[in-house]
Amino acid sequence: MKNLEPVLIELKDLTKTYGNGDAAFQALKGIDLKIAKGEFVSIMGPSGSGKSTLMNLLGCLDRPTSGSYLYDGIAVENLDSVQLSLLRRFALGFIFQGFNLLARTSAIENVELPLLYRGIKRAKRKEMARDALAQVGLHDKERNTPAELSGGQQQRVAIARAIVTNPSTLFADEPTGNLDTETTGEIMDLLTRLNDDRGITILMVTHEDDVAAYAKRTVRVIDGLVYTDSIHSELTAL
Repeated sequence: MKNLEPVLIELKDLTKTYGNGDAAFQALKGIDLKIAKGEFVSIMGPSGSGKSTLMNLLGCLDRPTSGSYLYDGIAVENLDSVQLSLLRRFALGFIFQGFNLLARTSAIENVELPLLYRGIKRAKRKEMARDALAQVGLHDKERNTPAELSGGQQQRVAIARAIVTNPSTLFADEPTGNLDTETTGEIMDLLTRLNDDRGITILMVTHEDDVAAYAKRTVRVIDGLVYTDSIHSELTAL
């Protein structure tokens, strides 16, 4: 099945080396990858394969050593630190395994945080945060702190925080790693709906095959290179 959506992300011979001289370690050895707008892609690989390094580069949390990274036509490797921060703030959303919520802060205040950095006024922040919490099924939990929420509810708050700015791309790093099987299914169903209904591009690192199966495409990274890149079979049958 040919993807007719425009390319959002394009990597050409992307490398990342840590250290110098004899201590140098090449985590990525020349990654070529294209991701279209609206795709849901899982990134898999064994420990030390380079998948987390790849995710950090894609999320503009680190810089490549060499190669090209185009995000929506922007040459990311040429951006300075302020420009990278603006790109993350206005185009990207992040979901982490450990939720990364402020412990003594209510759900709605956690969700408001990215809007505060954007300088959005308080009344508008509250409105947008309430809407984001409603989208993840937590309209009645806005005043609860993380300690008063289950793991699944905390991850829903984290997802609400990631989508409140209406990002074009979500980066999810082991988003179900701390959750039980039932809650994992609920969170993955939520991510699938965000992809299908809102067209948000999602890139997800996972080591679990059943979680990766929710994505429409799986890229496997081994020894710093793309080993396989496959569309899931139920889609190719169309």
